Amino acid sequence: MKLPKIIDNKRNGKVVTELKDNICNGSKLSIISAYFTIYAYNELKKELSKVDKFRFIFTEPSFVKSDNEVQREFYIQHNENNIAGNEFEMKLRNEMRQSAIAKECANWLSKKAEIKSLKRENPAQPRLIHIDNGNDSICINGSVDFTTDGLGITSSNRIDSNTCMYGNEFTSVYLQMFDELWNNTAAVEDVKEQVLQHMQVLYKENTPEFIYFITLYNVFKEYLGELTEDNIVKTKTGIKDTLIWNKLYKFQRDGVIGAIDKIEKYNGCIIADSVGLGKTFTALAIIKYYELRNDRVLVLTPKKLHDNWSVYTQNDKRNIFASDRFNYDVLNHTDLSRTSGYTGDISLATVNWSNYDLVVIDESHNFRNNPPVKDRVTRYERLMNDIIKSGVKTKVLMLSATPVNNRMTDIKNQIAFITEGNDKALADVGITSIEQVLKKAQTVFNRWSELPDTKRTTESFVEMMNVDYFKLLDTLTIARSRKHIEKYYDSSEIGKFPDRRKPENVYADIDTLGEFPAIEKVNKQIKHLSLGLYSPLSYVLPEKRAEYERKYDMSVGSGQSVFRQADRETSLIGLIRVGLLKRMESSIYSFALTLEKILGRIRNTISIIDSNQYDIGDNMSIEDIDLDENDLDSLLFGNKVKVLLSDMDLVKWRQDLADDAAKLQLLLTDARKINVERDAKLLELKRIIENKIENPINPGNKKVIVFTAFADTANYLYDCLSEEFKGRGIYSAIVTGAGNNRSTLPIGAQYKNSIRMSDLNTVLTLFSPKSKECAKIYPDIQNEIDILIATDCISEGQNLQDCDYLINYDIHWNPVRIIQRFGRIDRIGSTNKEIQLVNFWAMKELDKYINLAQRVKGRMVLLNVSATGEEDYIEETESKEMKDLEYRKKQLEQLQNEVVDLEDISGGISITDVTFNDFKTDLMEYMKSHRKQLSDAPAGLYAVTRTDDSLRDTFKPGVIFALRQIKGKEQTKEQNSLFPFYLVYITNDGEVKLSYLQAKRILDYYKKLCCGKNEVLADLVAEFNAETDEGHNMKKYSDLLEASIQELIGKKQEIGVASLFSRGGTAMQTSLFDGIEDFELVTFLVIK
Repeated sequence: MKLPKIIDNKRNGKVVTELKDNICNGSKLSIISAYFTIYAYNELKKELSKVDKFRFIFTEPSFVKSDNEVQREFYIQHNENNIAGNEFEMKLRNEMRQSAIAKECANWLSKKAEIKSLKRENPAQPRLIHIDNGNDSICINGSVDFTTDGLGITSSNRIDSNTCMYGNEFTSVYLQMFDELWNNTAAVEDVKEQVLQHMQVLYKENTPEFIYFITLYNVFKEYLGELTEDNIVKTKTGIKDTLIWNKLYKFQRDGVIGAIDKIEKYNGCIIADSVGLGKTFTALAIIKYYELRNDRVLVLTPKKLHDNWSVYTQNDKRNIFASDRFNYDVLNHTDLSRTSGYTGDISLATVNWSNYDLVVIDESHNFRNNPPVKDRVTRYERLMNDIIKSGVKTKVLMLSATPVNNRMTDIKNQIAFITEGNDKALADVGITSIEQVLKKAQTVFNRWSELPDTKRTTESFVEMMNVDYFKLLDTLTIARSRKHIEKYYDSSEIGKFPDRRKPENVYADIDTLGEFPAIEKVNKQIKHLSLGLYSPLSYVLPEKRAEYERKYDMSVGSGQSVFRQADRETSLIGLIRVGLLKRMESSIYSFALTLEKILGRIRNTISIIDSNQYDIGDNMSIEDIDLDENDLDSLLFGNKVKVLLSDMDLVKWRQDLADDAAKLQLLLTDARKINVERDAKLLELKRIIENKIENPINPGNKKVIVFTAFADTANYLYDCLSEEFKGRGIYSAIVTGAGNNRSTLPIGAQYKNSIRMSDLNTVLTLFSPKSKECAKIYPDIQNEIDILIATDCISEGQNLQDCDYLINYDIHWNPVRIIQRFGRIDRIGSTNKEIQLVNFWAMKELDKYINLAQRVKGRMVLLNVSATGEEDYIEETESKEMKDLEYRKKQLEQLQNEVVDLEDISGGISITDVTFNDFKTDLMEYMKSHRKQLSDAPAGLYAVTRTDDSLRDTFKPGVIFALRQIKGKEQTKEQNSLFPFYLVYITNDGEVKLSYLQAKRILDYYKKLCCGKNEVLADLVAEFNAETDEGHNMKKYSDLLEASIQELIGKKQEIGVASLFSRGGTAMQTSLFDGIEDFELVTFLVIK
C-alpha cells in the first residue's frame, strides 16, 4: 500500500497525474469543488469516459435560486461563468475551441454525471476528489478544484496543499462524509439541469445581433447602473404622457434620455446633433421633464430665435404644445449685457438671475470665446457668475450643431458652464484636468492639420488624439449626424431625408454692358485705401501714445500677453477692406450704399477737423477724462475707443481721409451707373427663379429661398422682384430680422389687425405652411408665400422644409454657414423627394478670388490659440494664413460639386466621429427584454454574419475580436477609449484593417453587420462548421487572434515610442504585455 503524500501542483507532484494514473474502467468519482471548467474535463476526457458514475458538489452556491439578487449576481460572475474557463485558462480559451469542448462535455455530463450545489455559502469550504476503485480507492483532500490550475495542468499563482491517501482503509471516511452531504437535502440541491442549460449557451449557435449586444454589454458594463430608461427618466413625472414626448421621433427620445442622464450625473450636457435633426423639440422634452419636477427653467437664445422659444409658453394659436403648459422664461443672449428694460414681460432690472434650476443655452457656440474687455462685464461673465454660480444649483443644457469650430478648445468655455469652472469636476470619470486635456488635444490637432491631404483623415486624427479628449466629449455631449440617423433608425418611422441634387454653380457678371471695372482692378483700389477713419490711434502723436496704451491696452492670459488696441484697429481695417469686397460680390447696390456711408462719415470727420473747435489746452490727458461726459463730445473722436482730437496728427489724418474720399468717389460713380436694367447678377437670379417656378423639381412646388449676407442686398432684391412676380400670382416676402419684414401676400380685411407681416414667424408660417402647421393657426388663408428673400437671421433654428430650392445669392466664406442655410430645407421627414442648392460665385477661379481677398485684407493681428492651448494674442504668420485659406478653398470647392453634411466637410472633425452614446442607447433598449441573457452569457461566444452589399467594398471576410486586458501595465489605457477592452478587425489573410484605435468605426460596422440579424444564418454556420470540423480545428482563427494581439502589442509600443518624442509623453513601458495570455477573448464575429 502506498504511503500518503502532499501534492502542491508544483515540485511535489500534480493532481492531474494522480487522476490519470488511478481512474480506470468502472471507477466512481465523487468531487467537492468550488469550480468546474470544461477545460479540466477536456484534459481528462479520455479517463473520464471510463467512469461509471460522476458526482459533483459545488461548494459555493452555484445555479441555485437565491432571494438575494446582489449575491446571485456575484455568484454568476464568480462561479457559473467559470464553467467556460477561469483567469488561468486564458490560453486554452483563446485557442477558441470552447464551443466544441462544451458540446462534448455536456454530452458526457448528461450520461454520466449527477451535480448538486450547496444552497448557502459555507465558510469552511471543503474540497476533495474521491476515486472509488474498491480496495484501491484514493482520495485527494485540501485545496483541490476541478479547473486546469486546480489540477496542476496550467500554471497559476495558486498556493495548493493537498493530501493524497491510498486504500479503502484510509479513504472510506471521506466517501462517507461526501455521502452525508450529498443526501442532506437541507444543505444541497440538484443543479444538473441548470448546468447543462448554461453549458448549452457555450456551444449553441448565436445570432449576430446577440453577439453585438453581448459585446456592447461587456464594453459598457460599468454604465449598467444608468442604462435603463426608467432609471434615467423618472416615469412618474408623467413625461411620457406629454404631447412633446409623443411628438418626438425615436432618435430624439434617445437623445432626451441620454441628455437627462448626463445632466443628472455631470450637471450638464451639450446636444450637438447635426443641422436639421430637431434639437429644439429634443430640448423642449428635456425642459418639460424638469418642469414636471417643479424646476425653474431659463432659455437663453439668440435674439433672432426668441419667438421660436417663447411661442410655446404663450396662449397662441401657433403653440402646438399648448396642452403641455410650458412655463419657462425666455431671454436673449444680448440681455446678458443689459440691466434695464424689458424682454417680453420680463423686467431686466428685477429678474432674479440666480434662481434658475436649469438653463438652456441655444446656439451655445456663441459663448465659445470669453473675450477680454476693460471696464465692463462680458455676457460670458454675467452668465457664469450671476446665473450659474450664484443662488440655487443650476444645471446646464447647451444646443449647437457646431460646438467645436476650428479649434479643439472651442468647447472649453462651454464646458466651464457645466463644471462652474472647476477644472477637476470630471475626475471621477478619469479626467483629472479638463484644461490639460484640451491643451493636449489642441497640440495634436495642430500636428494633424499640418499633415499632407492624403494623411489628414478622420482615421489618422483618431489615432493621434489623446483618448481623454474623446472621453471628455463622450461624457458631456450627444452628437448624431444625418448619416447616423439614416443608417441606424427605422426610416418608416422618421421618414426620409430628401435626395440632394448636385449643386448648380452660377458665375454672373456685374454689368450687362461690361463697363464696370474688373474685380481685380476694384480690389486694387480698395487695397490702396488707408481707411484712417477706422484707426485714429495710429495718428496719435508719439509723445501721447503711452497714455493711450495705458488707457486701452489689456493684459490677458494671466499677464502673459498684451491685447493692443492699435493692433485691433489694424485688424479692423483688414476686415473692412474684405467687407467692401464681399459687398461688391453680394450686389452692386449694396456696394454703392456702403461706399456712400463711408464717404459721408469721412466728409463729416474732415468738417470737424476743419472747424478748429477742439483745443482744450496742454494739460488735459485722455487718462483724466470721463468719457461718459456729453460736454466733451465735440473734443473726442470715436465710439467705444475715444481719442482727443488735440492729441492727433490732424494734418496727416486729414490728408489720408481726403485721399480715401477721392478714391471712394471714383468707385461710387462707377457703381451708380449700374441700374436694375444693367445688373447682370439680378437678371440671372430672376431667370433662375422663373425657370424653377415653370419647371418645379417636385410636383407643384414653386417655393424658393434666396439667402444673402446683407440686409441691403435683401431689400434691393425684394424691391426689384416682388411686384413683378406678384403680377403673376407668385407672392414674395423678405425677412431681415425684427420689424423690417414684409410681404406681397394679400391678406383679407378681417385679418389686417391679427396678421402682421412685420412678424418674422408669421411670414415663415405662411411660407412653409405644412412644417409650421399653418392650418391650425390661420385655417381660412389659402394663399401662400412662394419666394422668401432672407438674411442669415433665419439660417439657424428654422424648419422651412416645404421649400425645395435654396439660392445663395452670395457665398459665405465659412462653409458651415452655407450648410446651415441649406439645413432649413434639408430636413428629416421632408415631403420633397429632391432638393436643390444654387450658389452664386464671384469668380469661376476660386484660387484667384481667394488670393485677391488675401491681398486686400493685408497683414492682420488676430486672437489665436498657441500650441499649448493658451489664448495668445500673436501676429499670424503668412504661411499659417495661407494654409487657412487653402483649407477654406478646399471646403468651398467641395461645395461646388456636392452638398455635404457639417461632419463631412473636408479637413474638419465632428464629435460624431468619437462618441459612443448611440451604442449605449442601443444596449439600454435591448436590455429591457434581454438583461438576464446578457448577464448570464459567458466569455468566448461567437456568431457568423454576412457582409451587406453596402459594405462589400469596405469589409473583406475576416473576424472582429473583442478582447479584455486582464494583465499588463495599466498605462496602456492612454490611447484606448474602451480600456480595458480592445476591438480589432482582421481579414482572413492576416491584415489588421482596423485597430483598437478605431473602436468607434469598428462598432459602427459591427452594428451594421449585426443589427436586425436575429436569426442564425444557417448556410454560413454550416460553412463555418465544415471549415473548423465542428469547432475542433480552430487553428485558422486562433492564429488570427494571435496576429491581432501581436498587432495590438506592436501598436501600443509604437504609440509609446512616439509619446517619448512629444511633450509630456510617458506612455512607453518596457514589456507592456507578455502575449496572448494577457487578454481574455470576450466575443468574436466571423464575417463571411
